[in-house]
Amino acid sequence: MESPTIDQAAVAFVAELAARITQSVHGAMCDSADAVEASITTLFAGGHLLIEDVPGVGKTTLATALGRSIDAGVRRLQFTSDMLPSDVIGLSVYHQDSHEFTFHPGPIFSNVVIADEINRGTAKTQSALLEAMAEHTVTVDGHTKQLPELFFVVATQNPGDMEGTFPLPEAQRDRFMTQLSLGYPSEAAEALMIRTRTSRGPVSTITPVANVEDVVRAQRAVSEVHVSEAAAGYLVALITATRTHPGISLGASPRATLHLAQMARARAMLQGRGYVTADDIARLAPAVLTHRLLPTGYFGSERDAMVAVGNLVAEIVASTPAE
Repeated sequence: MESPTIDQAAVAFVAELAARITQSVHGAMCDSADAVEASITTLFAGGHLLIEDVPGVGKTTLATALGRSIDAGVRRLQFTSDMLPSDVIGLSVYHQDSHEFTFHPGPIFSNVVIADEINRGTAKTQSALLEAMAEHTVTVDGHTKQLPELFFVVATQNPGDMEGTFPLPEAQRDRFMTQLSLGYPSEAAEALMIRTRTSRGPVSTITPVANVEDVVRAQRAVSEVHVSEAAAGYLVALITATRTHPGISLGASPRATLHLAQMARARAMLQGRGYVTADDIARLAPAVLTHRLLPTGYFGSERDAMVAVGNLVAEIVASTPAE
């Protein structure tokens, strides 16, 4: 049942804003409707997004198109094995004339941070994002510095068994609200790409269709979406099943519970509703849960393990009844 406390004007605003950003991003991603929707849902839910796939399928294009659609501070970080944490968060520089240290903020102090090929950075550099993603703060020289209210990390990574990669630890993966994979385009989309793609690139013509205030307003509205007792019970049942399933050695964390609830709220608003349904939760469970779980047994590659986990999540969703 719809909550009477939800402002229907806010619901309409969020749905219309999402439609605008979707249309803008589709200019660069013509064959990735589900991925675009998941990205925007994550943005409005106030989370962070991890895009994992083989090179060349449009991971960075999607991240950049989303960033360019918003009139906000956007910084891109190309992760490499020789990057240092200070390349991410910034560093304090001593000025001899004033005998004082001055902090020079790194690219993390932006509204949208594109962390390209994040798993090519070492664990030490990857960990520089942990506090920022979880708390929206950065600690430098014992001082805590606040990040912008709109702070959205879109990280891309190649499959973990490719050469020159450093797998993200479980604690880092758990900070990402959702993970998605683009896959190869359809034959029709690839033919269209050949005919229409120019040397300027697919994101060169994208202009902002929203600003920081719009997105922050949408995020605040999403947090007010009603989750009924029945919907909450169904969500918790799914989470509990990941912790007790014999095929899963590491189940979903309480953070995953909160992330799935917030994503369901955002999807409800994108669908023009002020309340969450079981369908919202079921549809989003794979994107929110799969990257956090570890399967039991041995797998020949990380991709094989992820496929196995995806199948287990689908099995759990199918076998868990909604009240």
